[in-house]
Amino acid sequence: MYDLDASQTAVRIPPMHTDHLEKWQHNHDFTRVDPSNERKTLSVVLLTAGMMGVEIAAGAVFGSMALLADGWHMGTHAAALGITLFAYRYARRHANSSRYTFGTGKISVLGGFTSAVVLQVIAILMGIEAAGRLLTPQAIRFSEAIAVAVLGLVVNLISVRLLGTDHHHHDEDESDHHTDHNLKAAYLHVLADALTSILAILALVAGSFWGWVWLDALMGIVGSLVISRWAVGLLRETGHILLDGHANETLVAKVRSLLEAEAGTYIVDLHIWQVSAHSTAAIISLVTHDPRPAAHYRGLLAGVPALVHVTIEVNVS
Repeated sequence: MYDLDASQTAVRIPPMHTDHLEKWQHNHDFTRVDPSNERKTLSVVLLTAGMMGVEIAAGAVFGSMALLADGWHMGTHAAALGITLFAYRYARRHANSSRYTFGTGKISVLGGFTSAVVLQVIAILMGIEAAGRLLTPQAIRFSEAIAVAVLGLVVNLISVRLLGTDHHHHDEDESDHHTDHNLKAAYLHVLADALTSILAILALVAGSFWGWVWLDALMGIVGSLVISRWAVGLLRETGHILLDGHANETLVAKVRSLLEAEAGTYIVDLHIWQVSAHSTAAIISLVTHDPRPAAHYRGLLAGVPALVHVTIEVNVS
C-alpha cells in the first residue's frame, strides 16, 4: 500500500485502520465569495427587472416602440444578472458536494463566462439594430425617450455603485488580481446599461435641439463596440480558468525558486492552475539526491497563500 497524499512521500507504509486517516485528509471547498456579493446582485436584479417593467409599460401607454425595445433590452440584462445570482446560490449550496473534485469554486467563473456570452450577444444585436436605424432613420418621441433614459441611468448608476466595489482585490504576495468573475460580469452588464443610457441621452438631446436623428443610431454603434470589448476581455479571463490554463508566471517562478533553493533539488514537472477565482492547485514532481518527506517541501511553500492544494512527488536522483 502507498500513501499518495500531498503531505507524504510516496513510500511503502504498513496497513492501518481507516479511522487514523483523518489527519491526512482535508476539505476541498475552495469557494471564497463574500456573501454580501449575492445580496447585492439580488438587489440589482430587482432594480433592473423593475426598470424593465416601467419601460415596457411606458412604451405600451405612449405607443413608443423605442421604449418597448429598450424595456426588452433591460430584460436581457435582468436575465443575465439572474445567471449571476443562480451561480452564487448553486456554488454555496453544493460547496461540500463530493460530485466536484475541487469544490464549486469554478461555478462563479462559469457564471461570469456565461454572462459574458450574453453580453456579447447583446452587443451584436445592438450593433445590428443601430446600423439598421442609421440606414433607415425612424421617428423618435424625444421628450418621452429622454425622460425614461434619465430614469434608466439613475437606476443603472445605483446598480453600478452597489456592484462596483468588490469584484476584485489585490494579493500582494502573488502580485496578481483575484477577481470574482461572477460579480464582474454583473458589474459589466449594469455598466453597459449605464453607458447605453448616457449615449442615448446625449444623442436624444442633440436630436431634439438640432434634428440629428442619425446620432442616436451612431451612438448605438459606438456603445455596442465598447460593450463587445468588455465582453471579449471577460471571456478571455474566465475561459483561461475554465480550461485550466497555467497560472501567472510570477507565481510559477516563485514556486520554482522556493523549491530549487535547496542544493541538488530540481523540479522536473510542474502544473499550477486555478481551481477557483481565488485558489490555486499544484502538482509538482521533483528530483533530489537528498530526499525528504513531502511535508518538508510543502512547508517551503507555506508562504504562498494562493496554493490551497499541493501534491508533491519526490524522486531520488
